[in-house]
Amino acid sequence: MTALVVIWFVLIAVLWTGYLVLEGFDFGVGMLLRIVGKTPEERTATVRTIGPHWDGNEVWLLTAGGAMFAAFPLWYATMFSGMYMALFLLLVLLILRIVAIEWRSKIKSQKWVNTWDTFQVIAGYGAPLILGVAFSNLVSGMKIEAQTPTVVDGRLQVTTIEPSAVSSALETGNIAFNLTGGFWSLFTFYSLWGGLTLVAISFAQGSQFLSLKTEGEVQKRATKISAPASIVALVMGAVWVVWGQLAYSANAWSWIPLLVAAVSLILTAMFSQTATRNEGRAFLFSSLGIASAVAWVFSTMAPYVMKSSIAPEYSLTMDWAASTQPTLTVMLVVAIVLVPIVIGYTLWSYYVFRGRIDPKSTYATQGLLPKSIRPKSNFLTGKQG
Repeated sequence: MTALVVIWFVLIAVLWTGYLVLEGFDFGVGMLLRIVGKTPEERTATVRTIGPHWDGNEVWLLTAGGAMFAAFPLWYATMFSGMYMALFLLLVLLILRIVAIEWRSKIKSQKWVNTWDTFQVIAGYGAPLILGVAFSNLVSGMKIEAQTPTVVDGRLQVTTIEPSAVSSALETGNIAFNLTGGFWSLFTFYSLWGGLTLVAISFAQGSQFLSLKTEGEVQKRATKISAPASIVALVMGAVWVVWGQLAYSANAWSWIPLLVAAVSLILTAMFSQTATRNEGRAFLFSSLGIASAVAWVFSTMAPYVMKSSIAPEYSLTMDWAASTQPTLTVMLVVAIVLVPIVIGYTLWSYYVFRGRIDPKSTYATQGLLPKSIRPKSNFLTGKQG
């Protein structure tokens, strides 16, 4: 295993960390939209807390996916084909959330706004659930087998390779790693618990973010919710990482990020309680807890990028999945230039929009009146009615 391969593995972990930390509270805000926002003005103010940031946060997801494709194409191909349906559902939910944020204010109709707010709540719960299931499968391993594709009488057939013959098949290049367990094999007790855990953590982080970014009744409700939510996130997160460490990790050093995550979530819960409340520290340690949890996931995977629950020989190692050394070198130069730009843009946007939002200064509904949209005309053809 070369240094370049390890660097890219760590860099991809960093990119996923950035995405999950930033999108975590975005998802949480969506979950809390109807809980902390009792009036149209309050819900609009809640959405405005993430309005300037959600598109910049999505850049981290695109960068992480692009880095996986460039640095570990076999990992990318295996994961995106094996988790195709789950990732498709995730993409639908992310698009739905984006459309809900952008379109809710286009038409001045409370029914229109309420409809898109409902979609945002659904996406807020659904997206972290799928992401949690996916990352839990990376920890526990999936039903992956190494297979050889062949064409017989004009038809493509695949033959499962014996575990002892995987190394020699890799040398020939005629090999594919496929999820043979099917879509439903991704949903185990552990992966479902991981999905619910990420939902709980995002919910708690969203409440802490709203405590920092809003004023008035929205802030009071978010602050009140953050205390019990952080305790639930702590308990569920502790069970998830300890369960994964004891059952699925062979790396003793993965205990380090696990302990950092545990301490961070404990401090998050402590600073969310009434007697010791500190909104800034609660949000900071919540973000550190998510970052440490992602580091733990990647540390349990090493030296693999995808583990097989069928046989260790079917697990995909970093070396097998990596691109050529020249490709990794060129892409590293590109990353050295572009990643600091992404980080700088993210920090700058949060600095510029660092102020709190007061629901009293927010309009409940904006946009065009329904009857003002192409008056007396056919919407599809533009012809006068």
